[in-house]
Order: sequence, then structure tokens, then C-alpha cells
Amino acid sequence: MTSTATPATAGLATAARRSGARRKSAPPGGGTSRLHRNEQKWALGFVALPVLGYLLFILYPVLFALYASLTRWNGLGAMEFIGLQNYANLLTDDRFHQSMWNTIFYLVGIPIGLAISLALALAMNRRLVGLTVFRTIYYIPVICSIAAVAILWQWAYNGDFGLVNQFLGLLGIDGPNWLADATWSKPAITLMMVWKGLGYSMLLYLAAIQAVPRSLMEAAELDGAGAWQRFRAITLPMVRPVTFFLVVTQIIASAQIFAEIQIMTPGGGPEYSTASAVFHIWRQAFQYQQMGYATAMAIVLGILIFIITLIQFRLNKRSSFVLD
Repeated sequence: MTSTATPATAGLATAARRSGARRKSAPPGGGTSRLHRNEQKWALGFVALPVLGYLLFILYPVLFALYASLTRWNGLGAMEFIGLQNYANLLTDDRFHQSMWNTIFYLVGIPIGLAISLALALAMNRRLVGLTVFRTIYYIPVICSIAAVAILWQWAYNGDFGLVNQFLGLLGIDGPNWLADATWSKPAITLMMVWKGLGYSMLLYLAAIQAVPRSLMEAAELDGAGAWQRFRAITLPMVRPVTFFLVVTQIIASAQIFAEIQIMTPGGGPEYSTASAVFHIWRQAFQYQQMGYATAMAIVLGILIFIITLIQFRLNKRSSFVLD
């Protein structure tokens, strides 16, 4: 007796033969081809490089620093474990307290510099003659060496022939010996830091201002909003991300100021009035060979910077501007 295959059964048979052929031709090792295995190896290699770099250059130094802060160590000899004694000594270290206060004082220049930078960016956004020249002049201090800028301002602050006192003399003001006076040394360095960072902040603010949608400004102008109202309600909220970025980065940079102090006021200035926290840490580590104690101070400073940065992130998240 003969049987006639229907189209449906013939299709099933063909599919079964093809499936069998695929099973016979499938490579060993879980059904992955050699090309696939090679791609997996290369992917693991690319992932391993940054992970290895993180372990060697970030995680290991942090863990080592945490342990070193619990020891008495000169940086070369054997470590002597002393527990939390270094952190207890920080509570009675007047020089460390003074350096931390000086560092906090330097942070005062951040809002001053941002306000001036925003005003300059608004001015540079207008059609002015020689606009490119002015932008270049304001940005030159940013690309100059810190050492060169520090030496320049050290000369400008000289009490006898400095440019600052000569200018004040034209106004009938007898200027102090800035860097040799404990009262004026910190404001002098703060002014120098503000001057050096103006060009960078101004450039970022200018880019943010030029990115503000023109339609918003035109709509506000049609509604009768004045220049100050447009700035307060549109420009200022739109440049808030740039402000947040500048605040965070400048807090970190100001907390790590060192070269300017070392060049302009060697030894930390009169009555240790200009010594920053990093400057004090450097002296303890490399002049007095108290590496363990200096590491404990560095960890405390790092924790404070982390807390301040975290607060800035929280505040920025609450006051974020959303454009519908």
C-alpha cells in the first residue's frame, strides 16, 4: 500500500532535515563559533585593562593610605601601627587648624569669581569692536604656567615697588606690604586665584549663554519682560548646570592649592597665614618625614571635600531647571 505525502507533512520533513543539518554543523563548545569566542576574549581583555588600572592606581593607593594613616612612618622605614593616634593628634594641632581655616577662606573667592565671570560673559556676548581680542586677553591667564603667574603677582604685590601699590598710590592710598602682612596675605592670594580663573569660567558661561534658545528670549520680550527679568528668569536658570560644574571643580581645586603658596609665601607666610591644608600636609610629609601623620590629614581633607561635593550635588538636584 502506498501513501501520498501531503504538503504539510512534506514541509515538516524538510524542516526536520534542515534542523538536523544545523545540529551536525554546530561547532563544539556550547554552540558558539570561533569568531564568537575570539570576540569574547577581546572583550574581556578590553574590560580587564581599565579594571586593572582602577585596582592598581586607585583602589590599592586608597587602601594603602588608609593603613598608612594608622601608622608612625617616615616614608622609607618600617611602619609602626599606632591605631587612631594620628587622628587624635589632629584635634590638638594648631597648625593644621590654621591651614584648614586658610583653605576655607580661599573658597570665598569662588562666588566672587563666578559673578565676575558671568558679567564678563554677558558683555562678551554682545556685538563689540575687537571682541575676539578681549576674549583672548581674558583667557591668557588660564593657559599660563602657575609658577609664572605666582612670580608675576609676587612682584605686583611687592610693598616697595609693586604694581598694585603704585596704582593705589595714584589714588592717594598707601598700600600695605601684601604678602608680608598676616592680615592682607590671604586676600591677596585669593585675588590672584580669582584673576587666574576668570577666563575659563567666562568661556563656559559664554557657551551656555549662547546656547539659550532665542525663542525664549523673544517670547519673554513680547510679554514685556525687561533685561533684568529675562536674565533672572531665563538666562540664570539655563546656565545653572555650568555654575554647578564650576562650583564643584573650583572647590576641589581651591582645596588643593599648593604651588602658589610655596612660590609667593615660602614657609606658609607670616604667622602661617597663607598655608593651605595641602601645603601643611606637604611640610609634614617631606620636611618633617611624618608620612603617616600627613596621610591622616590628607584623608580628613579628602572626606571634607567629598562631603562638600555631595552637598553640592544634592542642592543642584533640588534646584534643577527643566525645560518643557
